[in-house]
Amino acid sequence: MTGSNPQVGPQRGGLAATAAIVVAGAILTVLDATIVSVAIGALARDLAAPLPAVQWVMTGYALALAAVIPLTGWAAGRFGGKRVWIASLALFTAGSLLCALAWSAPSLIAFRVVQGLGGGMVAPVGMTLVAQAAGPRRMGRAMSLVGVPMMLGPMLGPVLGGLLVSAAAWQWIFLVNVPAGLVTLLLSWRLLQGAPGGRSDRLDVPGLLLLSSGLVAIVYAVSRLAGDGALSLGTLAPALSGAVLLALFAVHALRAGRPLLDLRHLADRTFASAAAIQALLGAVLQGSMLLLPLYYQLVHHESALDTGLLLVPQGAGAALALAVSGRLVDRGLGKPIILTGLPLLAAGLLVYTQAGATAGALPVTAALLVMGLGTGCLMAPAMSMAYRRVDQAAIPRATALLNITQRVGGAIGTALYAVVLQHNLDTTGVAAAFGRTFWWPLGLTALAVLPALLLPRHQAPDPAPAQPHDNAPKPANA
Repeated sequence: MTGSNPQVGPQRGGLAATAAIVVAGAILTVLDATIVSVAIGALARDLAAPLPAVQWVMTGYALALAAVIPLTGWAAGRFGGKRVWIASLALFTAGSLLCALAWSAPSLIAFRVVQGLGGGMVAPVGMTLVAQAAGPRRMGRAMSLVGVPMMLGPMLGPVLGGLLVSAAAWQWIFLVNVPAGLVTLLLSWRLLQGAPGGRSDRLDVPGLLLLSSGLVAIVYAVSRLAGDGALSLGTLAPALSGAVLLALFAVHALRAGRPLLDLRHLADRTFASAAAIQALLGAVLQGSMLLLPLYYQLVHHESALDTGLLLVPQGAGAALALAVSGRLVDRGLGKPIILTGLPLLAAGLLVYTQAGATAGALPVTAALLVMGLGTGCLMAPAMSMAYRRVDQAAIPRATALLNITQRVGGAIGTALYAVVLQHNLDTTGVAAAFGRTFWWPLGLTALAVLPALLLPRHQAPDPAPAQPHDNAPKPANA
C-alpha cells in the first residue's frame, strides 16, 4: 500500500530466529497481563492496601498498554524495528524488576505503568519484524507462530500465577520475567534482523494525543465496568469521551499528510475486511476470556488455578489449528480457512449457551477444544491476508492499526458482556445468566461471516507491487 522501498524487503534467512525471539518476548507480556489476577489478594494483604487500590495494579498496566500502541508504527519506521523491540523489551524487563522491589501499592502501580509502556510495544513491533522477515509468500506461517502467545498467554497466566503465589512470595510473579527478559534481549541483539528505519516523518503529536487518550479512556471504562458490573456515570463518561476522541482522530487522520495511523489502508476491501474480522474476533475472544473463567468459578466453584487448567483445551485446539492453517493460507486458501473457523468457534460457544450448573465435564471440555480449533483458523489467517495487501515499508503502521482495531473490539466486547451478564445475574439464576450472555459472542461470531465473505476467493501469495504514491491504498480486489 505504499511505495517500494529498496532498503526494506523479506529477510528470508532470519525468519526462524526472528519468529522464535518474538514469540519468547511476546509471551512474557501476554502472560503478565493475566498472571497478576490471581495475586490480587496476596498483594492487598502484604502491601496493607485496600482491594480497590490494588486493582489499579492491573488497570494501570492495561492503560499503559493501550496508550503506547499508537506510537509503535511511527517509532519502528523512524528508528528501526530491531531498536524499538530491544528498547521496549528492556523497559518491560526493568519494569518487572522494579515491580518485584515495590514497597507499597502506589509504588507497585507506578512500576506496573513502566512495565506496561514497554510491554505495549513488544507485540506490535514483534509482529512487524516477523512480517517484514517473512515476506508475502510465508506470511501465513509467520502469523501462525506469532499467534501462539496470544492464544496461550491468557490461559497459562492464571495457572502460572497460582503456582507462584502458592509456592513462593508474590514478588516472583514479576521476578520470573527478569532472567527470561535478559536472555531474550541478548538473543535479540545477536540474532534479530530488522529494517534499519530512518524515515524522516515527524511524529504526529495531535494524532498521538487524540488516539492514545481515546484508547486509554475506553480501556479505563471497560476496567471500571468489569469491576462494577453495571453502567454508571463513572463508566459512561470515559467511554463516551473515548469514542469522541477516536472519532476526532479519524477526522484528523484523513486530513493530515502524515498521520500517526494511515486510515486509507481501510479503502482496500481485503484489508478492511480482515480488520473487521480482527475487531469482531477481538470482541468475541477477549470478552470470552472474561466470561469463561467466571463461568467456571461462579457456576462450578472452581479455584483460579483449576480454572486455568480447565481452559487449557482451548489453547491446545488453537495450537493444533495454527500448525496447519498457516501453510494453507500461504497456498492462497485464507478465505476457506476463515470460513471453516467461524462455524467451529460458533459451535463451541453454542454449547456454553446451553451448559448449566449440571453440565458434565466432557461436553464443555470438547466445546473448548472446538473453540480453540476455530480460533486457530481465524486470527492468524485474517492478519496474514491483511498483510498481503501491505507494502513492506507500510507494515509498521499497518500493524499498529490492526492491533488497535483488535484492542478496541476487545474492549467493546468485554464491556458488552459485563453489562449483559450483570443484568442477567440480577434477573435470573447464575447458570442461566451465563447461558444467556454467551449468545452475544455467538452472535458476533455469526456477524463476522459478512466481512469474511468479502475476502478474495483465492489470494495468490505474490509480493505486493510497488505503488506510485506513498501511503496510497491499492484498488480493492475481488
